[in-house]
Amino acid sequence: MSRPINRQILLASRPTGEPSVDNFRLVESAVPELAAGQVLVRHHFLSLDPYMRGRMNEGKSYAQPQPLDAVMIGGTVGEVVESRNEHFAVGDRVVGMGGWQEYQLVDAHQRGVLQKVDTRHVPLSAYLGAVGMPGVTAWYGLVKIIDPKPGQTVVVSAASGAVGGAVGQLAKARGARAVGIAGGPDKCRYVVEELGFDACIDYKQHGDVKSLSGALKAACPDGIDGHFENVGGPILDAVMLRANAFSRIAMCGMISGYNGEPIPLAAPQLILVNRMKVEGFIVSEHMELWPEALKELGGLVATGQLKYRESVAEGLAAAPEAFLGLLKGRNFGKQLVRLA
Repeated sequence: MSRPINRQILLASRPTGEPSVDNFRLVESAVPELAAGQVLVRHHFLSLDPYMRGRMNEGKSYAQPQPLDAVMIGGTVGEVVESRNEHFAVGDRVVGMGGWQEYQLVDAHQRGVLQKVDTRHVPLSAYLGAVGMPGVTAWYGLVKIIDPKPGQTVVVSAASGAVGGAVGQLAKARGARAVGIAGGPDKCRYVVEELGFDACIDYKQHGDVKSLSGALKAACPDGIDGHFENVGGPILDAVMLRANAFSRIAMCGMISGYNGEPIPLAAPQLILVNRMKVEGFIVSEHMELWPEALKELGGLVATGQLKYRESVAEGLAAAPEAFLGLLKGRNFGKQLVRLA
């Protein structure tokens, strides 16, 4: 019988400044026959995430650069369609880092490349969002760095996104106030009405740090005790102006500088004046805590207590445009690509 055709998107060239669709290339090839120990996964969803922008660059970052002419990196969920491995059966639902492609041939003897997941109470796609890497990112930054106490105020930038939305809900579950920052009235309404944040500030309504800081003062009358940073730039400056003594900042992302722009800090002396803790983290360096995080996240999603939203692009060919839109904030919630 003929082998299935696998379509893949490769990184064709490195972007200078803003990336474009020309940096990607779509290729096709037949899936080879399986060798002993191998598993063939048909991907159902691909996750698109801001960290991929950093990987496209040659320069030093916290992660290895994405090699040229190789399949773009990315988290995937799917179904085992062929197996020559006793640990995986056809029909198993799995999560992995399969990349921007429709099929993945995996040597499943390697530990951790594929994880079986239970889709009885948690939808398959959620394992790329609320019960996956974004959810664990939110959990680690909030629980291990910000560590909010009941009654304290936690601010989150990119609050309607996959990570930010989870941060605020986890903060609320711990008795803290949650204040979001997002772009546009629709996103802000969703953050308050659907996700249950106490307030949300539309940064597009505030053209400078002073205006944004004034909005934060109104939304956070008792100051800011914890901040989860996804953006950097003027948002971080405004938050620092309202930060309390002994406040904590979890540095998760700096999307405002992903195309190489400088990100100056207006008043770094506030770190000293307020005895602030500012800590960066990469969630993949804390694998020992993933089971604890996923247990809480999975329970909250299964019982409907952790809400999330997905933006779904249709088909592999749509991935580059959807990714560029994500970097511009065009997505609403977790950005996925449906592959099957």
